[in-house]
Amino acid sequence: MVFAFGVAGYMFLEDYSFLDALYMTVITLSTIGFGLLRELSPSGKLFTIFLIIVGLGAFAYMISLLTSYFVEGHLEGIVRGYFKKSDIKKMKNHVIICGYGRNGRQALDELHARNVSCVVVDNKVEKIEHVEEEHYLKFIDGDATSDEVLIRAGIGSAKALITTLPVDADNVYVILSARSINKSITLISRASNESVENKLHVAGVNSVVMPEKVGGAHMAKLVANPDVVEFLEHLSIDGMDPTNLEEIVCSDMPADIINQTIDQIGIRKRAGANIIGFKTPEGKYIINPPPDTKVITNSKLFVLGTPKQIKAMKEMMRDKS
Repeated sequence: MVFAFGVAGYMFLEDYSFLDALYMTVITLSTIGFGLLRELSPSGKLFTIFLIIVGLGAFAYMISLLTSYFVEGHLEGIVRGYFKKSDIKKMKNHVIICGYGRNGRQALDELHARNVSCVVVDNKVEKIEHVEEEHYLKFIDGDATSDEVLIRAGIGSAKALITTLPVDADNVYVILSARSINKSITLISRASNESVENKLHVAGVNSVVMPEKVGGAHMAKLVANPDVVEFLEHLSIDGMDPTNLEEIVCSDMPADIINQTIDQIGIRKRAGANIIGFKTPEGKYIINPPPDTKVITNSKLFVLGTPKQIKAMKEMMRDKS
């Protein structure tokens, strides 16, 4: 725009040819200072002064726009992305959530409430930006079915992966890829029907959730046993309510607790929490275990209590040596 204005002005005021007018415009705006083609008229001199002022202003405005674009926008994004990638590489025992739809967001909210480190993987940029703004968590912008993307998300050091992608085939592929990279990771997947559930188990999934089935069963229970459902809803597992239900893995226990019974350990007396379930190392569940149940290595206790009581129990069960 400024160049066109300068060329037109020199052609009109000084009767320059197009090439000469372009030459004068370039040396004027660039302030190089090459010699004039001929002495300018008074109007030509005034036009040159005006052109320099307008040109410098336009140049400064253009530089400010470019600076704002790169420094405040792209450069900030590059730096932020670099630090996020560096942070993800250092993460261990985190959870990878593939897909940030309704189910993925609910999973993230629950894990975030329990202070569990998470990495969200989604190829929808607008969803990823929402994750960053709301939760300040790590994210990967990419296709979760890609091995390279899963590796970037730290699949090798993650403790669990949840895939909630809308296409069942994509969930199966994610499970296959994740299991091939990390043999010991816990894998949980969404499924739309029982045939897909079978394929997911063949692929190596640990647990399958069918939202439609769960939702229908929950609604039926609200009709049949509304008070029971409401009571169970008060037993929170997200760490936010006064009474929480948690599982405690019995590993690395103090020597005075190993192979002792629940009664001998005195968990209720010492921590105030209640043991309402027990899982043996072989995978057998015992509801409301009797006092003579032995707490052995790699078993699990299902504990009901306040956050303070559960924390005290975890301290009891941890080997401090």
